[in-house]
Amino acid sequence: MPFAFKPTKDIPDLTGKVILVTGGKHQILASGRSNAHIPLLGTAGIGKEAILEYARHKPSKIFFTGRDAARGASVEQETNSIARFVACDMTSLASVQTAAHTILAETERLDIMVFNAGIMNVPPALTKEGYEVHFGVNHVAHALLFKLLLPVLLRTAELPDGEVRIASLSSLGYGMHPSGGILYKKIRTTLGSGLVSHQRYGQSKLANIYLAMEIARRYPQFTAVSVHPGVVQTDLLANLSWTVRTMAWLSVGGKYLTPAEGAYNMLWATTVDKSKLEDGEFYVPVGVKEKRMREGSNAKAAEKLWEWTDEELKPFN
Repeated sequence: MPFAFKPTKDIPDLTGKVILVTGGKHQILASGRSNAHIPLLGTAGIGKEAILEYARHKPSKIFFTGRDAARGASVEQETNSIARFVACDMTSLASVQTAAHTILAETERLDIMVFNAGIMNVPPALTKEGYEVHFGVNHVAHALLFKLLLPVLLRTAELPDGEVRIASLSSLGYGMHPSGGILYKKIRTTLGSGLVSHQRYGQSKLANIYLAMEIARRYPQFTAVSVHPGVVQTDLLANLSWTVRTMAWLSVGGKYLTPAEGAYNMLWATTVDKSKLEDGEFYVPVGVKEKRMREGSNAKAAEKLWEWTDEELKPFN
C-alpha cells in the first residue's frame, strides 16, 4: 500500500517539543489466570516505531510508558536518550497515577500526547480496579492519564509556540461494539459470558473515538483526533480468532502493514499542519477522514462516557 506521507521529509522540525507515547506490556491475571504476556506496543511495534521517528526530528524529550524496563532501556539507547522510559502498568490506575506524577515532575510542557497503548481480543479478565480489561486498559487508563496531565497541557497551549496535539488510537474494529454502544452496567464484569472478545475490543475502541471527540469539544485550545493505524503485522494479530484474522487479511488484500507503516497515521495526525485536521474527527491511513459507522458519531453518547468516566476517576484526582 503506497503512502503519500513520508515521515522523513513530511514531519517538521520538532525542536523544543515534548512528546508522550503510551504503551508497554502487561500480564493478564484474572478469570482463567492466563499467563500470556500481551504486548501494548509502546516499547515494541508501532509505538516504538513512532518514538524512533519522532526522535529523528529532534524534540526536546519523548516520554514513553511501559512495563518492560529492558526494552525501555533499549529504546532510550536507540534515541540517544531523547526518549525517557516511564514505568507504567495500564491495568492499574495507581500505576498510571504514579507515571503521571513522574512526568509532571520532569517537564513544564507537553506538546504531543499519543494514546497508543492497547490490547485486543484477550481472554476475559478484569483490571486491578475491576474494569473489563479491554475497557480498563484502552479507555479508562488513558482518560486518567489525560486528566492528571491536563495542567501541563493547558500551560503548553498558552505558550507563544504552544500547539497541543492529541491522537487517540482507535480502530475500524470499533464497529464491532455491542448493540447500544457502551454497556455501562457490565463494565465491572469480564463480559465473558455475554460478549465474544472482538465485541469487548470494539466497545473499548468506540470509547477511544469518544474520548477524542470530547477532548476536542471541551478543550478547543487543543487539537484532538482519533486514528486507525491500519492492519499491522504485530503480536496483537496473534490474539485474533482465525475467522477475524482471515477477515482482516482479506480486507487488506493479503498484505499487512509493517510496524513502521502502522505508525504513519499517528505521526501524521500529531505533526501535520493544523489546517489539514478537523478537530474530533476519525482518520484512517494516512490522513483520510473516515465516515463513522453505527454509534461512532454519537455526540450524546460521547458526552455520557466522559461524565461517567469523570465520576469513576474521582478517587484518583
